[in-house]
Amino acid sequence: MTKLPDRVAVIGGGRMGIGIAHTFAALNATVTVSEAGDLDAARKRLIDSLSRAAERGKLADPIDVVAGRVSIVASIADLPGDTRLLVEAVPEDPALKKRVLAEAEQVVPQDAVIATNTSSLSPTDLGAALKNPSRFLGMHFFNPVPASDLVEIVRAEKTAEDLVRDVAAWVGLLGKTAVVVRDSPGFATSRLGVLLGLEAIRMLEEGVADAESIDRAMELGYKHPMGPLRSTDLVGLDIRLAVAEYLHGTLGERFAPPQLLRDKVARGELGRKTGRGFYDWS
Repeated sequence: MTKLPDRVAVIGGGRMGIGIAHTFAALNATVTVSEAGDLDAARKRLIDSLSRAAERGKLADPIDVVAGRVSIVASIADLPGDTRLLVEAVPEDPALKKRVLAEAEQVVPQDAVIATNTSSLSPTDLGAALKNPSRFLGMHFFNPVPASDLVEIVRAEKTAEDLVRDVAAWVGLLGKTAVVVRDSPGFATSRLGVLLGLEAIRMLEEGVADAESIDRAMELGYKHPMGPLRSTDLVGLDIRLAVAEYLHGTLGERFAPPQLLRDKVARGELGRKTGRGFYDWS
């Protein structure tokens, strides 16, 4: 039976990277997070994430025990040499992702699995930065990672088939469901989710209804757990804009970002993380 990797490395100590670290550490894995920015802020994000899980009764061990399984380091060079799974979770910048992936490949063992947590960028393109792209694939986690039910596994052109099976089994052991898709712009989730979100923003821009009414219509009428505008606030308007621009360039005009989205990002109204987006989170 496939077992969860007991040594996990994560590149990026933001909300997604810390959520991934939390998820594996809660199941007894030893996790090392490489964070080029503020290490104290990353540690605070970890404690906050674990505290929320504990409040919901979703943490089997005490917070300090789980937190003790996670180390946060300043450099990719400090990642353990016995890493079994490495997940890159830096911002959606292809050049940045390729650079950190190539650097990490020199540190982790030759048989370690390397994954990218990307919501839209091509794993085939990113994998070209690696000497051995057969051990590389996309693991698209969802925010907030500990509470989400889905991981979208993206098979790149050179991904080994047995790797896809193993990673899908790991996802199941994390208590989540895996869907496997081939590498294509936006995969399945971002392509559908962004399209719905952009149309909701256009409706708000045109005065069809207010944000709460648009969201409630989807929640009550179509049983969506969260409306598209609130979901955009949770994801981050800057991230949604970046993904929309990428899909606009690859899939055409139906993904053109509305001006309202551009204006809000320019004003720094990025959603929950800044206190204001389509809703007031202060």
